[in-house]
Amino acid sequence: MHIWTALRKIRRPRLVLAIFLGMLSIALWPQHWRISTRVMLSWDVAVWTYLVLMGWMMSRARPEQVMEMAEKEDESAVAILTLISVCATISLAAIVIELAGIQGAPADVKIFHYVLTGLTVLGAWALVAVVFSFHYALLFYSSPELQRALKFPDQECTPDFWDFLYFSFTIAVAAQTSDVSVMCGSARKTVLFQSVLSFFFNVAVLGFSINIAASLVSA
Repeated sequence: MHIWTALRKIRRPRLVLAIFLGMLSIALWPQHWRISTRVMLSWDVAVWTYLVLMGWMMSRARPEQVMEMAEKEDESAVAILTLISVCATISLAAIVIELAGIQGAPADVKIFHYVLTGLTVLGAWALVAVVFSFHYALLFYSSPELQRALKFPDQECTPDFWDFLYFSFTIAVAAQTSDVSVMCGSARKTVLFQSVLSFFFNVAVLGFSINIAASLVSA
């Protein structure tokens, strides 16, 4: 309880808690495992912890709570968004190293690493989409009321996190915007950044899937 109370005083307590658990989990993995495997497992602990915490918070937050979070957000929002995006991209490089090191390994070992790879790719992809959805919420509620950064259909004036998740995951899946209009330059830059990043992730997921499928067929 004392740890959680301290974390709540930080603007991003869920992110801090996820990082803390990820770093703590490093000591749990067998030391004879490769460093890339242990790092990926700890990364997955941090990512999936953060996704669960954010999912729980977003599913319960009312529009006025989303607005309150946007008002409290500081200038580190862009830095955090960029840092998480870079870390998620680097995780793809770790996957390449991981897959390259299991050539000739027994079938059960390969299956373990393929599952780990899948969790890492899916977690990184979902992490980027969730973090961007949170950032879109901040852009919307920090913009002037008569000139919102995004314009939702049906004249929605107080969207909740489901609306921003819908917008963000549409970009993540299709690398294009949905029926939500982008109304300002800062939002367009963010959408462009996510679109390029999502295209890169989708290509990587396709490439890894083909590689794993070919390895299973030739086994």
